[in-house]
Amino acid sequence: MTATDLVTPIAATVVELVAIEGMAVRDGGVVAIVEAMKMEHEIRAHVDGLVSEVFVATGDVVEAGTVLMRVVERTAHAVDEPAPTVPSEETSANADVLRPALAEAIARHALVLDAARPDAIAKRRRLGLRMARENVDDLCDPGSFIEYGALAVAAQSRRRDADDLMRNTPADGMITGIGTINAGRFAGNGVGARCVVMAYDATVLAGTQGHRNHQKTDRMLGLAHDERLPVVLFAEGGGGRPGDVDLPIVAGLHVPTFASFARLAGRVPVVSIVAGRCFAGNAALAGASDLLIATRGANIGMGGPAMIEGGGLGVFRPEEIGPAEVLATSGVVDVLCDDEADAVRKAKRFLGYLQGATADWAAQPQAALRDALPENRVRAYDVRPIVELLVDVDSALELRPHYGRAVLTLLARIEGRAVGLVVSQSSEGGGAIDVEAAEKVTRFFGLCERFALPIVSLVDTPGFMVGPEVEARGQARRAGDLFIAAARVSHRLVAVVLRKAYGLGAMALVGGGFHAASAVVAWPSAEFGAMGLEGAVRLGYRKELEAVPEGPERDALYAKLVDEQYARGSALNMATTLELDAVIDPAETRSWIVRRLFAR
Repeated sequence: MTATDLVTPIAATVVELVAIEGMAVRDGGVVAIVEAMKMEHEIRAHVDGLVSEVFVATGDVVEAGTVLMRVVERTAHAVDEPAPTVPSEETSANADVLRPALAEAIARHALVLDAARPDAIAKRRRLGLRMARENVDDLCDPGSFIEYGALAVAAQSRRRDADDLMRNTPADGMITGIGTINAGRFAGNGVGARCVVMAYDATVLAGTQGHRNHQKTDRMLGLAHDERLPVVLFAEGGGGRPGDVDLPIVAGLHVPTFASFARLAGRVPVVSIVAGRCFAGNAALAGASDLLIATRGANIGMGGPAMIEGGGLGVFRPEEIGPAEVLATSGVVDVLCDDEADAVRKAKRFLGYLQGATADWAAQPQAALRDALPENRVRAYDVRPIVELLVDVDSALELRPHYGRAVLTLLARIEGRAVGLVVSQSSEGGGAIDVEAAEKVTRFFGLCERFALPIVSLVDTPGFMVGPEVEARGQARRAGDLFIAAARVSHRLVAVVLRKAYGLGAMALVGGGFHAASAVVAWPSAEFGAMGLEGAVRLGYRKELEAVPEGPERDALYAKLVDEQYARGSALNMATTLELDAVIDPAETRSWIVRRLFAR
């Protein structure tokens, strides 16, 4: 028989002798445990055999290389004698029994899940709303969401016991993590599919902003900034939380959340979704987003009922403060949806525009564009059917449709590629750009510029709205802001004049001037002038008109002068003076845009 010495590889203290004289050991079995630098190390046998001698005792301090015991190896033809055997891990461990620490961790995570709170689910169902985790799961691709900070609880241990906090303040009322959205759907030449997702949980302390959920938010906003990840925020909740008493904080005005959120502007896309009540700090974050989506039943306000009453401003029900349908008309809400499922779909669509092109698209026959305008050149019409003909089928998302109605702003696709569209709406004030429309287009130009979207401008406008009333509302400043935003557009902008293009308003819609755009083309029906042609005749030819007696003779002269102005301002004549790049067949509009915007 061969004897083998088992040694310690490090200087240590012997804390346990697992094998003793006469005990059988197996190759790989633990025979002793030694301790060095507060860490225990297993000494294992590397042969099968019997322990013949043990040279150390528990508590001995040994040097590296010290022989702990000697093992006599068994030969193939030796007769085994019964001997106690060192228990192996294979025989002592039960694979069906979880270690205590793992079992506790699993139990703690189970308390965070919706299934642990049936009463909360029932309350949400009565309100016609979903749980926060349901929204996160619907938004993210299946199995992609990685949660951060799930085991956080409210900073209220001085008021409540640990079990209460775990059961009733899961995740401190804020679900945060990273998932993918639309992964693999688009060409990938825009923002990535990975996205930071944060959802206030209105079933936990009314979705208020607690100390730890501020910490979680700040952590995620830092990752979004550093890794350039889009952000989607479900913003329902009641604002700041005064009940977190574990920390020596007076007002909490030093928290970085709001500045960190605002710094993402222009760096990554930020989308907020609001259902239910969204007040104070939650509303401030929602308002700082690139896109604010709200359900019809949502309420959004910088102060909730308690804050309003505390300020001595009256007593109001939550439903009276910032109804989403009212805010859609004032420009706060970009997209108004029927419910949370619809809101999530719209958020996915918005991010999709920024994630690249798709090869899966369809278009309507374009010949219908030839007859899309009324034959009567002064007849108002709804421009939306023209947009639907021009862009890919079911690809458009209109932003702020209930605000600044004289101009539509939309995101859509043409041959699978995302574009921004600015479209005059003649059925609203003749398409004249008023204060709200100017602000709407200014913001939209900025959105397209931040995320490198080319712009298509469909023009049919008599220019900026004029008059004492609109000037009193700040028209001059809004018009100036629009020209600044237009001048900052660095990506391709193509303009198509459908009918009227008069004055400064037309210039603003095409980038600041007809040669500021990548191209300005017109349909044959288009007409141009420094101002409305009828008005130009009345002002410019006043002496001539007044020299003719009132009645049929003056009317005939007026009609003759107007016809001359129309001929002079026609699309074909504009093209001869090179003030216009081309006059095109309306049926060729889509292909013309594709060649100019996307050809390399």
